[in-house]
Amino acid sequence: MAKGGYRGGMPGNQMNMMRQAQKMQQEFMKMQQELESTDFEFTAGGGAVKAVITGTRQFKEIIIDPEVVDPEDVEMLQDLILSAVNGALKAADDKTSESMSKLQGGLGGFPGLF
Repeated sequence: MAKGGYRGGMPGNQMNMMRQAQKMQQEFMKMQQELESTDFEFTAGGGAVKAVITGTRQFKEIIIDPEVVDPEDVEMLQDLILSAVNGALKAADDKTSESMSKLQGGLGGFPGLF
């Protein structure tokens, strides 16, 4: 019998690392599914324009308050739409980053992995 008490196979430390890696992969997949099924929204102009996107960055809807539709000031409406769309994308990115940080926080046994 080899010194250390095991015959062939993986030593205990390597086995634990494999288990941690598998658990982390499962947690990552769960987090990814949760993010993909989440809607992110952002309003601009005090609620005049609202953009909603899915976690897969697909636009679900853009809602425009009819009171802000001024044919004399189309540029303002365009700016509001851009602001709402970019805000919704940033909200999705922020949530993704936050979730990844939480997941990476459990990587003490894998420094430099991400």
